[in-house]
Amino acid sequence: MTVEFAQAWHDWKADREKTLADPYGWLALVSLDWLEDSPRTYPGLPGRWWQDASAAYVDPSGGDLQYEGAPITGVQRFELVNSGAVTRVTAGEVEIEIARRSGYLIRVHDPKAPVLHGFHGVPAYEPDEAWVLKGRFEPFAEPQPTTVGAVVEGLSHVYTAPGVVRFTHNGVEHKLTAFNGREEGFNILFTDETSGVTTYPANRSLPVPPAAPDGTVTLDFNRAANLPCAFTDFATCPLPPAGNHLPFAVEAGEKLPYERQD
Repeated sequence: MTVEFAQAWHDWKADREKTLADPYGWLALVSLDWLEDSPRTYPGLPGRWWQDASAAYVDPSGGDLQYEGAPITGVQRFELVNSGAVTRVTAGEVEIEIARRSGYLIRVHDPKAPVLHGFHGVPAYEPDEAWVLKGRFEPFAEPQPTTVGAVVEGLSHVYTAPGVVRFTHNGVEHKLTAFNGREEGFNILFTDETSGVTTYPANRSLPVPPAAPDGTVTLDFNRAANLPCAFTDFATCPLPPAGNHLPFAVEAGEKLPYERQD
């Protein structure tokens, strides 16, 4: 293993753990509530909250709530894309995340959250260049909306799959459905024979850079990362699509978080 490869991985890991330690990130979650059709209050939060078929609403009812830096003085409507981006409302020191995951939900991010204050990094396999594999991206004729399950029973997510990635490991070809990346490239949700043993059982996520003009892609399993649900019960992470289980142990990337170990 080259010094440059090891250093690049350690830099990636440091950035990853810095992001997880954000005072308003995933580890700061302290609650998750699904909105109902009638306005109601939630413990510790100002205002009354509800949803209808297309949007979420909050009536501050005299409470101190802010949205995009301005006080909310009347009923505020939030229409979001299902399985898409979230938005946030500020209430004092906490931020209330609003998301659409089939129905609408609210999650509270508190910088005083016990999980956040107990965080001391993510265990991972040591970097190994043997887990950097070449593959080929094969686009579908048209991107395919793909429904997957979630770690929350009864919930589902719909993502766009532009194609599949094929690669060979120990002489055997494997195929994984790829979703669009957050900014560019692809994101692959997968499980393998370490899942539920040394890694989180539900999933891991592998970012894949954009394909070269000839379709070649690089799969660096050293950067297989846990989704938020590996750290907190207040996440609604997707499960991998059908067929995205690798029948061998990917002993690379992040392991089961300390917070989930007995």
